[in-house]
Amino acid sequence: MIAKKKIGLTPYLVLIGLIIMALVWLFPLYIAFINSFKPEDEFTKNGVLAFPHHWDFSKFGKFWGEVNFSRKLFNSMQVSILVSLIAVTLSFLTAYAIGIGKVKGRNWILGFFMVAFTIPQEALIYPLYSVSKMFNLYDSLWSIIIIFGVMSTGFGTYLLSSVMSTFPDELLEAARVDGASPWRILRSIVLPLLRPTLFVLATMFFIFTWNEFLIPLVMLPSNDHQTVTLSMAITTGQYTSDPTARAAAALIGFMPSVIFFLIFQRTLMRGITLGAVK
Repeated sequence: MIAKKKIGLTPYLVLIGLIIMALVWLFPLYIAFINSFKPEDEFTKNGVLAFPHHWDFSKFGKFWGEVNFSRKLFNSMQVSILVSLIAVTLSFLTAYAIGIGKVKGRNWILGFFMVAFTIPQEALIYPLYSVSKMFNLYDSLWSIIIIFGVMSTGFGTYLLSSVMSTFPDELLEAARVDGASPWRILRSIVLPLLRPTLFVLATMFFIFTWNEFLIPLVMLPSNDHQTVTLSMAITTGQYTSDPTARAAAALIGFMPSVIFFLIFQRTLMRGITLGAVK
C-alpha cells in the first residue's frame, strides 16, 4: 500500500497570502464600482464604504458626453497599439544583435539600457518637451507614440537579450552550417521560439502605455488629442469636486484594459509558460 505524501502547512499559507493580496488589489475596484452608481447626496450621508440604496446610472452618460470619451478612447487605443508594435519590434531586433549577434561591449550596452528605463519621467519632461517643440510634434499623438515606443525599448531589449543569450549554441551553429543567413536565423528559428514572449511583452507595453498620465498631460494640451487617463481629471476642479462622478470616470477608464486582459488571459498565461520552458 502506497503511503500518502503528507502535505505541509506552507502551501495553505501561500494560498491564504495570495487570496489576501487579491482582495487588497480588488478593493479599490470595488470602491470605484459602488460609488460610481451612488447618488451624490447618499455618498455624503453614508460615506465611501456604504453600498448604494438607489442606483444612479446618469453619471456614466454625463461623463461620456462631457469629455467626448469616444474620441479619447480611440486616441488611447491608437497610441497603445502603436507603442506596443514599435517597442516590441525595436526590442526584438536590438536584443537579437546583443544576445545572439554577440556585439562588442554587450554588457555595457545592457547596462545602458538598464539605467535608461530606471530614469524617472519627471527628469525627462523638459528635454522631451523641448525636442517635441523643435520637431513640431508638440500636441500630436505621434509625440507620445515615439516617446513611449523608445522608452519601452530599453526594458524590452534588456529582457529579450537576456532570454536570447541562453539560446543553445548548437542550434544556432547548425543553422549557420546549413547556410542560413542571420536574417534567416532570426525569422525561422528565433522568432518562432520567442513569439509567446513577444506577445506577453506587447501586452505589458499596451497596459503600461494605457495608464500613463504625466507625459500625455504635458504633451497633449488639446482636448481632441487627449487620452483616457487625462479625461478623468475633468471631474475635479479647483473649487469643486464630485467624488461619485470621479468614481464613474475611474471605472470607465480602467475597464478597457481589464477587458483586454481578460480576453487575452489564456494566451498570456500560455506565453509565460512557454517562455519559461524554452
